[in-house]
Amino acid sequence: MIERIETGVRSSKIVKHNGVAYITGQVGEGATIQEQTEECLRRLEALLIQAGSSRSQMLRATIWLADMSDFAGLNEVWNAWVPEGDAPARACGEAKLARAELKVEIIVDAAYD
Repeated sequence: MIERIETGVRSSKIVKHNGVAYITGQVGEGATIQEQTEECLRRLEALLIQAGSSRSQMLRATIWLADMSDFAGLNEVWNAWVPEGDAPARACGEAKLARAELKVEIIVDAAYD
């Protein structure tokens, strides 16, 4: 069975299937990469909880940066947020994001109970 949560015209915020919650990409507000990453991770955590999961159950994260020069700033916030020993598989690349002011977008897949 597939369960879709907060479904709109283009996407669902969460899709659950076969023990995995697929969380749609999240962005954050703020002037710096650190501020945007912190807000993005707050939003992701709320969706993980809504899906019956948590950051310690993340399986994979895909991270898009508008500029790879922000990689260190992203990692500073990410490393403090991910529980020690529970880091997911992760990829990070550079892409043009939906709005010019956006610096980061993070997509997460996680196991749920």
